[in-house]
Formats: sequence, structure tokens, C-alpha cells
Amino acid sequence: MSRIIRGVREAVNRFRGGQGTLLAAHETAYGEVPDVSFQDCINAYLKDPACRAIVDFLSDQVVGMGFYTTAEEHEGAEEAKNAVDEFCEQVDLDGMLQIGAREVIAVGNSFWEKIEPEKLVNLRILPLTSVSRIRRDIHGNVQGYVQSASHGGKTLAPERVIHFYWNPVNGEAFGSGVLRTLLEEMNVNGETRMSFLEMKARIEKMLPEIFEKYAGPDELWIFEGISDDQLSNYQSVIKKKPKAGARFVYNKPADIKTVQIDPRTQFQSYLDHIWNQIIIGGHTPIPKLISTPGFTEASATAAVEVAERKVMALQRFMKRVVEKEIFDPVVEQAGFDPKKVAVRLNWGMPEKPEIIIADLIRAAELGLIRVDEFRNIMKDIGWELTEPEAGQQVPTVEAKSVTGRQ
Repeated sequence: MSRIIRGVREAVNRFRGGQGTLLAAHETAYGEVPDVSFQDCINAYLKDPACRAIVDFLSDQVVGMGFYTTAEEHEGAEEAKNAVDEFCEQVDLDGMLQIGAREVIAVGNSFWEKIEPEKLVNLRILPLTSVSRIRRDIHGNVQGYVQSASHGGKTLAPERVIHFYWNPVNGEAFGSGVLRTLLEEMNVNGETRMSFLEMKARIEKMLPEIFEKYAGPDELWIFEGISDDQLSNYQSVIKKKPKAGARFVYNKPADIKTVQIDPRTQFQSYLDHIWNQIIIGGHTPIPKLISTPGFTEASATAAVEVAERKVMALQRFMKRVVEKEIFDPVVEQAGFDPKKVAVRLNWGMPEKPEIIIADLIRAAELGLIRVDEFRNIMKDIGWELTEPEAGQQVPTVEAKSVTGRQ
């Protein structure tokens, strides 16, 4: 009896997710919200060129080469793979992955709705800003995705939503994208340090003001003892001088003063620090390579290799979610066991085996392939072969017709 009770308790704990408590009481009651709002991340992506370059480069590296599917050598595997391929083409999974990858990289989250969850017939990507909160129980099991009031305020069941959440921190319900660190404020000894993107934005806001201040009037011309009419004539003549910059003319003793900037006022090291933090937080060196002169080929190659590791991690993450949440249900609907047929997503294009013509001729001699198959293969690789006329028989390939490999 004690073993039975212990077994039931263990089964319940596995269903609940363990005995440890992940969430506080107020979080389970109200739901969890992202620490950095999705709208702030979207604004950074749309309005900051560096942020957009970071996100687009990584997403293009992750999903830009496309994908293809494979299946295990098992009974029904080909039919299961065809069912998955047809579904992918129907919902334009390639295009959805392009959008989803950008959202995952920028924000750490992407929400796809299953239509319908009981029998998967379609998919659509929900707007990031439509999901305001996620409700979970104390063990971390998702109870529902709460949409914002502007999107109807509905609560979507967890089985209806495919949630790509990348890099969740401290057991959070939401993932963390590369823009979060750049937008996150930091508390230092009771004081709030602004985010690095805000620092960058403030510097960029001051640049036009500095330019207008020091690229405007740089000389002051003063005359004494002349009438207002003469002063007006002098001012007209001075303004016609070819030297750039406006001139101020005043009716006082003649004097010319040049406005200069203190050469000790240098902030380059501070600007470099902020820019470097933006690049480090973005997890890709490409903006640095483009904007900074002096990179050698070796250093550029090493930097790109570092980014490739991040790309591979993102590809593994998205691959597992797609296979579990999309491929497996489609395979089950087709009447096959997902574990046995094992339809898998592979990034890139399938590699075609190298065709050696001498081997094909030898295969035809031995009867391993038919003549019509041989002709079709030759056409695929560029041979111009005419079709036999009506009633004309295509000769067979005999072993005596070829003596060794050419």
C-alpha cells in the first residue's frame, strides 16, 4: 500500500512539474508580464539602424537559407514526410519562420496560433503586442495566454499557442531577446542607470545641436562710427564672401573675433564604449565590421565564427520547437507514429550526390538502372537528348558496348 501511495504521489508530482514552487502567489493570480515591453523592442528595431542590422543579420543567418525535411527508413515514412511537406507548403512555413526568427532574436518570443488545436489545419502568427500576460500555476505550467484589451482581452488556452521562448531567465514565462539587455535599465546603489540604447539616443539627439552651434556663425565683425545704412551695406558685402559661416555685424570699433571649440573637449573614448556595448549586447560583430575601419581579414573571420555559434544555437532551438509542435501533430493526423518515422527539419538545401557518368554507364550495363532512367538522369545534368520517334525502340546498353571507364 505504501508503494502504491508513493507511486501515485510521484505521478502527480510529474504531472504538476515537481514539488518546487516557481512562482509567487501574486504572479499566479495576475499573470506575468515581460520586463521590457514588446512595443519598446519593436520601436528599437524599427527606429535604430544598429538594432535592425543586428536582428536582420542573425535572422538571415538562421533561416535565410531555407529548410528541407527528412524521415527515417521506416514503413510509412515517405507518406508521413509528404504530409508534412504539404502542410508546410500550405501554411508557407518558410515565410513564417522568417518572421518568427526576427521576433525570437529581437524579443525572445514569438506566438503562433494553431487552427485548430485538435486537428492542425493552419497556423498564424499573433502580433507580439497582442499578448500582454501569461498565467502559470505555482509549478510553472502555463494556464493561458492573456491578450491585451485592445485585442479583445481573451485568454488563449496553452494547447492553442505555439510559444517560441528563447533564453528564459530565472524561470520567467517570457524569453529574452538580444534587444532586452540594450533596453533594460539598471539599479546601481539605489539610482537608476539608463539603458545603453537611451545613452546612444541622447548622444545622437545632441549631435545636430552641436553641429548647428559650432557650424553656424564663427566670426563677429564690429565697426564704430558708421551709420545704420552703411552698416547694412557692409553686412551685405561681408555675407557675399566665399568663406563658409555666417557673420554678425555691429556698429562698434572694428574687431574680428573667431569662435573656437576647446580642443580638450574630447569624448571619443566614451562614444566608443557605448558603441562597443551595443555590439556586444547584439551578439554579432557585423555592424562593427561595417562601420569600423582597420579590421584585418583574420580578425573579421574570427568575429564571424563567434556569430556562427550563436546562429547554430538559434537553429537548434527553432528546429526542436517546429518538430515537436508542428511536425509531430501533422504526422499523427496522417496516421503514423512520430517517433518511428521521425520527420526532421534540416536547414539549408539538400546535398545532391556527385554524378559520375562512367558509374551510370556501368550501372546501365549491369541492369541496375533502365535505359529510360539513364536518359532522364543525363537530361537532368544537361545532356541534350532527343526523344525516340514513334515506333522506334530505344536500344539497350550491353556490356560489350563499353570497355572500362573513360
